[in-house]
Amino acid sequence: MNKTIRRASVFCLLLVLALLVRVTWVQAYQGQALADDKHNRRNLIGQYENPLGNIIVGGEAITGSTKTGGKDFGYKRTYVDGPLYAPITGFSSQAFGTSMLEGVYKNILNGSDSRLKTMMDMLTNKRASPGNVLTTIDKNVQKAAYDALQGKQGAAVAIDPATGEILAVVNNPSFDPGRIAGANDTAAWEELSADNGKAMENVALRKPQAPGSTFKLVTLAAAIENGLVTNLDQQTGIPDPYTIPGTRTALPSEAGSAACNNVSVRTALRLSCNNVFAELASKLGQDKMRATAEKLGFNAQIDTPVRTNPPSKYPSKKMSIDQVAQTGIGQFDVQATPLQMAMVTAAIENGGKLVAPHMVSEVTDSGGDVLESFKDPKSQQVMSAKTASMIQDAMRTVATEGGGKPAQVAGAEVGGKTGTAQRGVNNSLNPLAWFTSYGKLNGKQIAVAVVIENSDTDRSEIGGGKLAAPIAQKMMEAWLKK
Repeated sequence: MNKTIRRASVFCLLLVLALLVRVTWVQAYQGQALADDKHNRRNLIGQYENPLGNIIVGGEAITGSTKTGGKDFGYKRTYVDGPLYAPITGFSSQAFGTSMLEGVYKNILNGSDSRLKTMMDMLTNKRASPGNVLTTIDKNVQKAAYDALQGKQGAAVAIDPATGEILAVVNNPSFDPGRIAGANDTAAWEELSADNGKAMENVALRKPQAPGSTFKLVTLAAAIENGLVTNLDQQTGIPDPYTIPGTRTALPSEAGSAACNNVSVRTALRLSCNNVFAELASKLGQDKMRATAEKLGFNAQIDTPVRTNPPSKYPSKKMSIDQVAQTGIGQFDVQATPLQMAMVTAAIENGGKLVAPHMVSEVTDSGGDVLESFKDPKSQQVMSAKTASMIQDAMRTVATEGGGKPAQVAGAEVGGKTGTAQRGVNNSLNPLAWFTSYGKLNGKQIAVAVVIENSDTDRSEIGGGKLAAPIAQKMMEAWLKK
């Protein structure tokens, strides 16, 4: 053989061997990584090749799938009452990904989770039939909150204190996730993303804000647990007018100095006297205040399984005495979501035991076999039963004689706490109106938290009792009278 031809043949053989080695390497060692790569469009096409599994509320699917008639995607996601359930479902979009439960359980819902595969699926590498996600949401409580929030900007959460089941998660404004489910919904996405994405913002779970006077429940829990308060009806000796410790700044109360001077804790909670709770916080100190707050869920991400990110916050950085005093009334750097304040009230109603909040009861395969169950959640005794009972007692006074009167449910025991949180530089923004409450009747119980961020109410009239308590009332009634 000609020497030149022989050399060319050897070179070609080496090229073929190199190609074989490369193909073997890619298929044997990199195949799975490439298959799982988020930029692999075949995965996205595969997700929507068949109908998706469903998210279930009260035994009924609130999601669905419809044929697209397109070349790439066989089906796209549809929603029943999309804006009502959007804070729970999130969206499943061929163009923009997934969020909330659609994101957490994406692989269950599109059939790619390995737990769904049968032996035949494994042998043929076929995508399995999708599973379903069963939620704890009660459609009556959800709808009551959604309807009551119309005309207002805000959010609400309801929990069953005994089980930790989340009964409602509602935001207003909301959005229809079906509008962005397709591959060509850019215009709708841009519209919903306007104004910093306010329409898609999950205020109920993922927007901690100053809780105002609803945080006084945490301050009171810390004071009782640490022996600073032993009697709800004993005068505290705390004066009003009151100067914030370490400053020359007077701290007013809405009820006025005469009403809040040297009052009992019960009266202070009913009238929301700032002097009493600021002084309690300053005497307790930052460490004891933070310890109580953290037991109740502050400074921790909560998986519902939708993660609360960022978490509710009690300051960890060293504070001055005046700053600690301000945290006692839910101001300075204290921040909480409606979920967090509902957790506080749930623990109080449940004898001091906080059951892990969750919005999913079970995850099943297509045949109904359970893959995951959340029916036995973790719980923790975060305060003594005596402390919880004392706070319940004081909260009942708020609901029967104070600003929480609009939350009363006929025949039920109701306790509540109002809150109005200042915000913005020099209070330039409308204050937040908060209300958190519990209700129980005939063996059923519920804890609720509501925040109103904006409304058409005059600034001087904004208050948790006027704006937020009626919404809590509707939610509690929907559950207790069902």
